[in-house]
Amino acid sequence: MSGKVEQEALGFTLKEIAERLAGEVIGDGEIRINGINSLADATEGEISFFTSPRYKDQLIQTKASALLVPRRLDLFSGSQVIVSNPALAYARVAELFALPPARYPGISDRAFVQQSASVGNNVSVYPSVYVGDRAEIGDEVILFPGVFVGDRVRIGKRTVLSPNVTVMHDCIIGNDVVIHAGCVIGADGFGFVRDGGANVKIPQLGFVQIDDQVEIGANSCIDRAAFGKTWIRSGVKTDNLVQIAHNVVIGEDTVIVAQAAVGGSARIGKQVVIGGQAAVSDHVEISDRAMIGSQSGVPKSVPRGGVVSGTPAMAHRLWLKTSSLITRLPDLVDRLRDLEKRLAELEKVFGKR
Repeated sequence: MSGKVEQEALGFTLKEIAERLAGEVIGDGEIRINGINSLADATEGEISFFTSPRYKDQLIQTKASALLVPRRLDLFSGSQVIVSNPALAYARVAELFALPPARYPGISDRAFVQQSASVGNNVSVYPSVYVGDRAEIGDEVILFPGVFVGDRVRIGKRTVLSPNVTVMHDCIIGNDVVIHAGCVIGADGFGFVRDGGANVKIPQLGFVQIDDQVEIGANSCIDRAAFGKTWIRSGVKTDNLVQIAHNVVIGEDTVIVAQAAVGGSARIGKQVVIGGQAAVSDHVEISDRAMIGSQSGVPKSVPRGGVVSGTPAMAHRLWLKTSSLITRLPDLVDRLRDLEKRLAELEKVFGKR
């Protein structure tokens, strides 16, 4: 058993957790914490966090041994750790108790690795994995069952490809990348030209590049470029069922929520947030730190820091006003027709001026 796993089995003192978070302990710093859970489900020996008055009832009833809080809470009698951002602190503490990915001991004799492929040290290659001609697999990579790695693919160190991930030929994946189950990286982009009534395929000659510390949600698709590359830059996080079309560039630390789609050759800046089921049109530019509301349709570019919602997307505050009127439209139309009828009657009496 590794030292980390042994430490996890024994847990951590609250003081040790606070030191990792640069937090202040209120109460008993020597109690041992062996897990983390929600306010409602936490039990003795577990730590939770509190950020909103909405959870006041859960706070009063929680059985957690300690809480991560932004300030001291009188409603909780147990030990507390004061931190500036409890949600972020929760993520840091959860890392302490998260189990590492299971590793197959070496390369399974039921995997197929081309002799021309280069495989690094301490890799874990499960049964039913295929690694193609001249592919390069970095140190400590994990390839789960059903993974397909095409010819000349390059995968960096410590990257994890979950079951049934497909990485097509010539794609590049960086270090510390996580690609969840069922993803397809490097399928052909959707490119066709009409010839009369027929559709003529445009060969997709480019590739996909995914930089370091990217995480791609399950069953997502990232298409290869028609030429050049589709580029997912470092720190990007995408949810499940996200579609990235050919020649898209997504800037550092951008977040894309489930079922969103980004059209071909769009440019997405740094630290952008794209809500669930949003759609970004081809060739649109979304500048740094912009926010796209859920279910928005974005037909034109969004400036730096812009916040848009709706279909077609408009300034978020304008969309809130507009959407609040939608349910009133039938009544407003009835009132307008009534006014038009009255006006017509008055014109008959007094005549048009």
